[in-house]
Amino acid sequence: MRILVAEDEKDLNRLLCQTLTRAGYGVDACYNGVQAMDCLHCADYDCVLLDVMMPEKDGHAVLREMRAAGKTTPVIFLTARDSVRDRIDGLDMGADDYLVKPFDFEELLARIRAATRKYSGEKTRELVLADLIVDTVTHDVRRAGKVIKLSAKEYAILEYLMRHKEAVVSRTQIEDHIWNYDYTGGSNVVDVYITYLRKKIDQGFDKKLLHTVRGAGWILREEP
Repeated sequence: MRILVAEDEKDLNRLLCQTLTRAGYGVDACYNGVQAMDCLHCADYDCVLLDVMMPEKDGHAVLREMRAAGKTTPVIFLTARDSVRDRIDGLDMGADDYLVKPFDFEELLARIRAATRKYSGEKTRELVLADLIVDTVTHDVRRAGKVIKLSAKEYAILEYLMRHKEAVVSRTQIEDHIWNYDYTGGSNVVDVYITYLRKKIDQGFDKKLLHTVRGAGWILREEP
């Protein structure tokens, strides 16, 4: 999944990006509200971490613009304001969660998972297709009880495909959600990772789950 970090404290911004990248997310960073809106106009994010007190345009203004534009992307406010009134105001204007600084990074990751799970319609931490099970917390992947070891990028692509199982996913969609703005595209990188993934989840099994849809992309589905 792809996350936008809008935080004007540069050290915290850097730590957030490092933590999220290690967790397998594609991450874009910005330092004020105007930059945040520019990013939101140019890309679709799965979650936004939004500092309340930012220069040029604060987090509340960014959230109001997002919701007025019809963007339902989950938003988690990050703020030093810890009064009950501040939390109520943030949630009432459309935020999905509210974390007071300083916070624990593991708690932040858990809140991101909870927020994105709510929007995807998933009720549990596990994504299941036939005998393939993906644990979105531990990143464990099993098929028919067999443990499948994946790289961080392979896992990210598989989770994205599992969240969109039974639907065709294009190369552009994968690039947009798995990589950040540093990714230049224009190569067969996605195709290479799909090849790696197919070997790991389908090789040795009678029923294949990852299928190519010529000219359109790929689909995860169980065929009769």
